[in-house]
Amino acid sequence: MRPAQLLTILDREFTSTLEGHHTPVMLWGPPGVGKSDMIRQTAEHHEVPVIDIRLSQMEPSDLRGIPFRSGEHVEWATPAILPDAIRHGERGILFLDEITSAPPSVSAAAYQLILDRRLGEYQVPRGWAIFAAGNRQGDRGVTYAMPAPLANRFSHFDVEPHLDDWVAWAHAQNIDERVIAFLRFRPELLFDFDPAHNPMAFPSPRSWEFAHRSLQKFGDQPELLQGALQACVGPAAGIELTAFVNGLEKIPDIDDIIAGKPVPVPEETDLQYAVAAALVGRAIRAANQPEANGIIGHILDYASTFPQREMGVMLVSDLHRTIGEQLFGIPQFATWANAIADVMLYE
Repeated sequence: MRPAQLLTILDREFTSTLEGHHTPVMLWGPPGVGKSDMIRQTAEHHEVPVIDIRLSQMEPSDLRGIPFRSGEHVEWATPAILPDAIRHGERGILFLDEITSAPPSVSAAAYQLILDRRLGEYQVPRGWAIFAAGNRQGDRGVTYAMPAPLANRFSHFDVEPHLDDWVAWAHAQNIDERVIAFLRFRPELLFDFDPAHNPMAFPSPRSWEFAHRSLQKFGDQPELLQGALQACVGPAAGIELTAFVNGLEKIPDIDDIIAGKPVPVPEETDLQYAVAAALVGRAIRAANQPEANGIIGHILDYASTFPQREMGVMLVSDLHRTIGEQLFGIPQFATWANAIADVMLYE
């Protein structure tokens, strides 16, 4: 399932805690596809804390607590890491990360916590959702087969990388527009992981964020840039991204485009992707400014000039995913939509 759909599911599962309909969710996927990030996004959206428990680093007693004598009986001291309404708040997310890397003895200790929302006398606060994530067997991670009693305590979802979802996230996070343009140009490199080849660095949604950071740090040091990018996304993808970035010297003047000046569309496909990504970035930065409608209108005018109308559709689709319904209020939108109606309806 694509990340945008899973974010909706996680959001609904969180809000359902107070309604009594919450089901613990297990996210499956290879490393680097954004499982943990989706949990954090859900928490940020609701402005609640996340308690991240790495079961792979724990002993069974770390969950169950420490026994102590109380009169003629033995009681258990609740671990401070577990959610507490007074200390952590009445609402939040209990995130069991790397759950498939936990030894069976530890995962068995979590059975009651996950299904019954309690451990002995301890009770998970009513407003807390329980989410978990882990790698699949075969993803070249340290994993154990999930025991059937534990698996039966979750609803299970596979995370599938999706370029449109990643592009929307990347624009929102101010990821370098050159990285976004490159992946529009080479979409198959968003995620390219083959565990049989035992790669150390490989393209993934996570590692492309690392590449973005490398461009900020080493963009002015060409002798280091290629090696830094290869260290993030692997040898082949690093070389391709370096060549792509170096070829952007011929990109048209973006300021002229957003000013409404006549600017020819470059013939090279890679430069067209670069222009489209740069224009979306400009639209996002201008969205709350007085001149926003004028800038977006000029971008829509330029979208109509692409020789391949599908490129303009991609540009406007990315605009819509990032700035929302504001796009529909721009006068040029209706003109553009009428011009490409046959592409949208029949191709």
